[in-house]
Amino acid sequence: MLPDLVSLALFVRAVETNSLSKAAEQSHIALAAASRRIALLEHRYKVQLLYRSSQGVEPTPAGRALAIHARRMIEQAEKLQADLSDYARGVKGHIRLKANTSAITQYLPSDLAQFAASYPDVKIELEEARSVEIVQALREGRADIGIVMEGVGVEGLATYEYKRDRLVAVVSRGHELRVRQTSFAQLLKYDLVALESSAAMMRLLGDAALGAGQPLRLRVQVKSFEAVCKLVQAGMGIGVLPEAAAVDFAPQMGLRLIRLNDTWAGRVMHVCVRDIESLPQIGRKLVEQLVGAEGLRKARSPT
Repeated sequence: MLPDLVSLALFVRAVETNSLSKAAEQSHIALAAASRRIALLEHRYKVQLLYRSSQGVEPTPAGRALAIHARRMIEQAEKLQADLSDYARGVKGHIRLKANTSAITQYLPSDLAQFAASYPDVKIELEEARSVEIVQALREGRADIGIVMEGVGVEGLATYEYKRDRLVAVVSRGHELRVRQTSFAQLLKYDLVALESSAAMMRLLGDAALGAGQPLRLRVQVKSFEAVCKLVQAGMGIGVLPEAAAVDFAPQMGLRLIRLNDTWAGRVMHVCVRDIESLPQIGRKLVEQLVGAEGLRKARSPT
């Protein structure tokens, strides 16, 4: 039998404040009742959880372990409460959507806003993830719909074309490269500011560099498009980003965009599901919103 959440929350507050009396006050219970709850926790697990002194309390090694698990349990309980509150307010559907950074940064917000306007009682749980992680989540049933970049293995999934974008080079205003368009091979003599290596874009750039017989001069790697632009602005190197995302940051940062004329710089995003027929009706409505009725009919079936 699990301990009650009130006792766990009290214990976490005691650890965070190093004071049982402060924890009791924050929990709106008497100090004696708080002490009794901690004693019951220690009795349940048959270990001492807190060192007590005139300066206050601090967790024992067992207490530190309990605090980690307690925080997770409290966080999950709060998430459960939030989810159930949504249904109590009349939410009539729940869609778990995972999408890559390019989709979230460029196209997805407006598409989801349109869908929400048509279906205000549907909750969309959106999570940003790498394309490989999204495919795995779909296969394991941890996501209903995913948006991934072309090139990731999607065996066993039904896929639908979503959007097309194009990669551009992003350079600082004073950079010596003064052209409107170029090939990626011409960028390889410069330092690059890039995304983390797990990003689909980095695999694409790595393959292009290998084809050109030159190494990628990666000076720094970061997690977001905005961070890439800030480092380019600071003179750390050249960035390569989707054009629509770069346009959002370039003007206010004084950056210039150079079109990449390589064929592979034009990319395709796909909406993926395990099985469109087993997807709840509201999920199919979202897929149709994203790819259009015609796109829905042109699905690439699972292989």
